[in-house]
Amino acid sequence: MIFIIRERATAEQLNQMAEPYFGLMIKLAVDVKREIIAGGGELHYDCEQVLLGDGSLQQNVWGADWYPEKQQVGFESLINIRPSQRNRGMEIRDPMLREEIEIIVRSLLEVR
Repeated sequence: MIFIIRERATAEQLNQMAEPYFGLMIKLAVDVKREIIAGGGELHYDCEQVLLGDGSLQQNVWGADWYPEKQQVGFESLINIRPSQRNRGMEIRDPMLREEIEIIVRSLLEVR
């Protein structure tokens, strides 16, 4: 199940989003302008499509992963291959963009 998370996720949402990967990981699409995420699909692409359907713009949506056990963010996804935005590989290279994504993901998914 894919959720659009606009405010801190509930424990139930986290569990459901992590289900496809046995609780080890949550695939995400992060809209850095709207500061929201979609999470829970089997592919980053699925999450990206949910955000685009909700009004996000393609250039603002990036793929990431959340590792609940470690409380860590990963920055690798096929949807991040964007030569037009100077990101030629799957991993997000821009340190400022990575920081932005990490802040958004942590604010919505980190257990405190």
